[in-house]
Amino acid sequence: MEIRIGLSQVGREVVVEVADDDATRAQLKTAVSAALAGASDTLWLTDKKGREVAVPGSKIAFVEFGSPDSARKIGFGD
Repeated sequence: MEIRIGLSQVGREVVVEVADDDATRAQLKTAVSAALAGASDTLWLTDKKGREVAVPGSKIAFVEFGSPDSARKIGFGD
């Protein structure tokens, strides 16, 4: 699942590819909600390759979760 995070006053989005299951999605939503509410200063994400990404909670403008069944499409087809 692809997660796109927009940061305030930054022109590029942070894109992280994470495991795609319901438990991971629920955990991520909880972590994002805590960061947006100010309960945690930093949102930590771990991608599929094990790399960790830290995003300052105070700078998060938006978070977009990819659909659970979205696969990367190549070419011009649907």
